[in-house]
Amino acid sequence: MSWNWNSHGLPFLPGYTFRDVTKSAFHRPQTLGYKNGFALPSRPTVGIGQAPLLSEQLIQQEISELSFETPDVIYGSLDQSMEKEFFPAHVALDKKVLRFYGYFLENIQFSPEEECRVRPVVIYYYLEDDSMCIIEPMVENSGIPQGKRIKRQRLPKNEFGEHYQWKELNVGMDLEVYGVKYHITQCDAFTQEFMESEGIVVNNPEPMPVDPYSERRIQPQPSYTTPSEFDCMHQFLTMDRKVLRFFALWDDSDSLFGDTRPVTIQYFLVDDTVEIREVHEPNSGRDPFPVLMRRQKLPKKIKPESETFPSCVLEVSKQEVDEYYSPKDFKVGQTMTLLGRRFLLYDCDGFTKEYYQKNHPDVEIKPSEVPKKTDLLQETKKEVPPYNGFGSLEDSLQNCLSLIPEPPKKNVLKMLENDHKVLRYSARLDSQNPEDECRRFILSYFLSNDMISIFEKPTRNSGIIGGKFLEKTRIPKPGSTVDKPEFYSPADFAIGATVEVFSHRFVLTDADHYVLTYLESNASQIPCQTLDSLRQKLGVKTANNQPADQNGDDVAEPSS
Repeated sequence: MSWNWNSHGLPFLPGYTFRDVTKSAFHRPQTLGYKNGFALPSRPTVGIGQAPLLSEQLIQQEISELSFETPDVIYGSLDQSMEKEFFPAHVALDKKVLRFYGYFLENIQFSPEEECRVRPVVIYYYLEDDSMCIIEPMVENSGIPQGKRIKRQRLPKNEFGEHYQWKELNVGMDLEVYGVKYHITQCDAFTQEFMESEGIVVNNPEPMPVDPYSERRIQPQPSYTTPSEFDCMHQFLTMDRKVLRFFALWDDSDSLFGDTRPVTIQYFLVDDTVEIREVHEPNSGRDPFPVLMRRQKLPKKIKPESETFPSCVLEVSKQEVDEYYSPKDFKVGQTMTLLGRRFLLYDCDGFTKEYYQKNHPDVEIKPSEVPKKTDLLQETKKEVPPYNGFGSLEDSLQNCLSLIPEPPKKNVLKMLENDHKVLRYSARLDSQNPEDECRRFILSYFLSNDMISIFEKPTRNSGIIGGKFLEKTRIPKPGSTVDKPEFYSPADFAIGATVEVFSHRFVLTDADHYVLTYLESNASQIPCQTLDSLRQKLGVKTANNQPADQNGDDVAEPSS
């Protein structure tokens, strides 16, 4: 044993090391140095009691290996010198699973019919991480919780911490996991090929034992049951979800506002019930409740002793019915009465036709053509209600065309062309009252919307307040109807003509020069009598050298 002594003369043993009080540099030595621009490990001097660096040992080892190694590249082949490519286990054995089939026995207590039950399982062994999982196949209507029995994990082999390995698994062995003994009967082709490639002899597969309970369920014990008049269970198992569908027309023309409506009659073979549904068309106005008659059994014949009983008070029971409707009673092409309503069966679907051809070949199926809707419903002309006197005719008509009235359409082009164009006339009131002889009015016709307004000129000491007599409105001619109203136009306003405005008669006495200018520009649409009357009236005034007022003596702008 060699002793290392430091500067203080103490042996280099545990408990004999002391801090060097004379040490002044506490930096860590640098292990890399640069030579000719390359980073190379440096070889610092190893002090007493210090071991050489690990990097220095590796470098010395590599140098020694290179010095004693014979270059195979020169004297041997290239394939011998190349090393094999390394693959880790999680890459080489990824998605490689061994699958074994087996079973375990479950003891059944308190049952005189069976002692144990055989439950098959599938055992999966994942080579990637030596984990295993056990799954029991699902059996429909078994009444037993099945599926994954043991989730994926490393299964313990004994109490010493050892786990099962793939080398220990084989066909015919017992695998005891968590107190349950699983017996392996066979494996798949991949498992057998993998085990044989690793030098393991796979035993011959064993047959799966028969479960006595499952065998007894397949072949039940003979028993005697008193036969019933009608086997409802057999009808349910054979006729479930089988429905006969007929297309019919419900004749309801006898009732008030009644008509003929299309319906579908569905006959459920599972319990001999009938349901009737209406076929609603888009925008028909009908309530969105298509069920005309709920699903029920329809009585065909009632017992004679029960006919006098008021069936409208209580529902008809089985004791009161002698016979119900059956598929033989539904004949395509004929009219039948169901609960007091007449139905014309004009067609049926493909399944219904096949059912009658197979089970009731004596029943004839004669599809008939459906009457057109124009034949069923006579179109009635919509009549506009009479005018109620409120507002204009156009506004009142909008209330009849839509639920939310919209403003009537206007001739926008005419409004733009004739904007601010007004024809003004002077008029007097034609009345038998002597007090109305001195009243003078100005009648304005607006070319943009064909409306008329009347303004009364104030007269001093007349006792009548002047101002607005009639707001802008369209005035119909006397004798015009509400359906085809005729309104006043510039062609009707001749000097001396009478204009009747809501039971008031006005006689035109004069007009503006602009009226004559506008009417002469549209002479093709104006009668000659109207133009002559205006020319004669306005021409007399200019010939007498009177003031050429545009409004004339009797026509003046209304004062505000």
